[in-house]
Amino acid sequence: MTTKAKSNSKPAFHLEISDSGIGWLTIDVPGESQNTVRAEFAEEFEAVFKQIESSKSIKAMVLISGKDNGFIAGADIGMLQNLTTEESVIELAKKGHQVFNKMESLDIPIIAAINGACLGAGLELALACNYRICTDSPSSKLGLPEVQLGVLPGGGGTQRLPRLVGIATSLDLMLTGKQLNGKRAKKIGLVDEVVAQANLKKAAEKAALNMAGRSKRVTSRLKPKIKMNSFLSSAEIQKLALETTSFGRKIIFDKALQTVERKTRGNYPSPVKIIKCVEVGMEQGFEAGLDIEAKLFAELVMSPQAAQLMNIFFATTELKKDTGVDAPVETINIDRVGVLGGGLMGAGIAFVTADKAQKKVRIKDQNEQGVNHALKYCWEIYRNKVKRKHMSINDASKRFASITGTTNYQGFKRCDLVIEAVFESLELKQQMVADIEKTCDGNAIFASNTSSIPITDIAAKARYPERVIGLHYFSPVEKMPLLEIIKTDKTSAEVIATSVEFGKQQGKTVIVVKDGTGFYTSRILAPFVNEAGHILSEGVAVDRIDRALKNAGFPVGPITLLDEVGIDVGTKIAPILAEAFGDRMLPPKLFEKLQQDDRKGKKNKRGFYDYSSDKGKRQVDQSIYALLGVQPNNMMSEQDIVERCLLQMVNESVLCLQEGILNSARDGDIGAIFGLGFPPFSGGPFRYVDAQGVNTIVDKLKQLESQFGERFAPAKMLVEMAEKGTNFY
Repeated sequence: MTTKAKSNSKPAFHLEISDSGIGWLTIDVPGESQNTVRAEFAEEFEAVFKQIESSKSIKAMVLISGKDNGFIAGADIGMLQNLTTEESVIELAKKGHQVFNKMESLDIPIIAAINGACLGAGLELALACNYRICTDSPSSKLGLPEVQLGVLPGGGGTQRLPRLVGIATSLDLMLTGKQLNGKRAKKIGLVDEVVAQANLKKAAEKAALNMAGRSKRVTSRLKPKIKMNSFLSSAEIQKLALETTSFGRKIIFDKALQTVERKTRGNYPSPVKIIKCVEVGMEQGFEAGLDIEAKLFAELVMSPQAAQLMNIFFATTELKKDTGVDAPVETINIDRVGVLGGGLMGAGIAFVTADKAQKKVRIKDQNEQGVNHALKYCWEIYRNKVKRKHMSINDASKRFASITGTTNYQGFKRCDLVIEAVFESLELKQQMVADIEKTCDGNAIFASNTSSIPITDIAAKARYPERVIGLHYFSPVEKMPLLEIIKTDKTSAEVIATSVEFGKQQGKTVIVVKDGTGFYTSRILAPFVNEAGHILSEGVAVDRIDRALKNAGFPVGPITLLDEVGIDVGTKIAPILAEAFGDRMLPPKLFEKLQQDDRKGKKNKRGFYDYSSDKGKRQVDQSIYALLGVQPNNMMSEQDIVERCLLQMVNESVLCLQEGILNSARDGDIGAIFGLGFPPFSGGPFRYVDAQGVNTIVDKLKQLESQFGERFAPAKMLVEMAEKGTNFY
């Protein structure tokens, strides 16, 4: 039996006091699918604190979510976007600090009962509690992922987390934004107990009763949890030496800064500021740490990088609701999926289909070797998951058992969807369509993973063209987040919506584009890589080109990318694009010499780079210059290299929107970032144009056109926008 305390003026928090003296504080933001921390919570908490302080019957409190699917998913990002000055952000952060400090100063212990997402401000709230219990549900994830939005934990996370789990461990969590399940969180000391979801309330009640009346564990005062004894491991001794002395901590912070600078190349300010917050807090004390956290948090919230990363967050959130069609339509149930081709792409597609979407998968290859390769590839991923303790061997075995293989079409008749991932041959892909239509009696959706051949051409001889669609995955499929869906004029709305839903089940960020040669991503990538080739032909060194684009924020340089994808693949796609779009899509003539010299890149260890050694930093194969007949002595500036390559991609993106290949600038930005690694801090090609100014982009393109020819001619849409003074957003 419980007695209900006075109701709060706001409905997000609900306090009930049990007969045993436990205050159950439930957070349930009304009208929302998940709880997020909002500015008005400060007042609501104050009201709760007054209730607690005025009640003599409360011995301990349990903070629990009223949502079945999560604890607190973080702060309301819209709240941050609405703040217009650093002063207003500092005020918000300090309100949060006051609330969490007040929680720690209460005379009663507070237990956080966590099920589902406990992220960002949600975890900061849990850190201010005295004890944390988490369920073993796969949905339970704990972390401080603010760095992914270009900001830092602003609710005391940079101060409480290192005091709880240690400096090095906390920096690893905050600088990567990684999320931990219950078991991993307990291993590092982030949570105190892990229980079954059904036992969460019972465990929280037991912990509350046990802690009632005892001295409190205050996170803000904790030192790294290492006790001196004769059984310390070498790792613990090293941690003790580093984290408990100023000299040792300096080593940690210096090393962290070196790693951050190497990875971010100065493009993202938040990791450096996170390190600074922890350093100040550890050297000057908790209060000084909170002060610097609020100040640097405000600077980051107002930064252009955070603005663009938040834009990406909202765009991907919108895409999760996008069905790919204009009107509501009933989707087809997908239970069994066939995959044609056991190469890297086919194997990757099979894996995410079995693992994420949890469908039964049947792989077909022309021989047993191909089937076995695909099965081995999938099992190796599962084996690594087990090794890293991300899943049990039993769960891995069950998931893997849903993937089978064959050298014929046995087992394909019952497939609801068949995805082909064979090499780029129109004739072969058309034959695949015919085979599947015959085998499945026209009941299956046929999807092509082609990267350049129009889906309309693949479906040209199909009996059921309305059931043919493109599903363009990116390699490696299990890691790359984008799925580009290509619809033809004949693809049915039912098939489009089903494919979008299937892609989301695979854990992909999905965009739908109109059919056309190269679609969107391959089409905008080609001129980007081609321009790097033109720059190389002018005598700029291979590694200078790659380094310039990496410094600009791309994950790999264009020449490295060509080696990774395969020079032979590029030479097959180039003529297809050139035939469709003319000479502006032609790569430099000297690339023909690569094919003649059998240089395919990494796959045959003959490319732009030397693959003779597996150790050390990859070096340029110096023989490439003699083969291409260039002298690598052109010291072109990094800015010029970047602008030429980047503007080619940007201009082609606008042409895709102009021609209706893209539905929106939003889809174009998400496709370029998630599929091709366009620098996220720039927001994507279209937000890049808006940030630079349309007039500036047009002027630069016209200047380059006068120097290098029509391949730089600005898109008509850009010219018209410059004249009208309009933007994409």
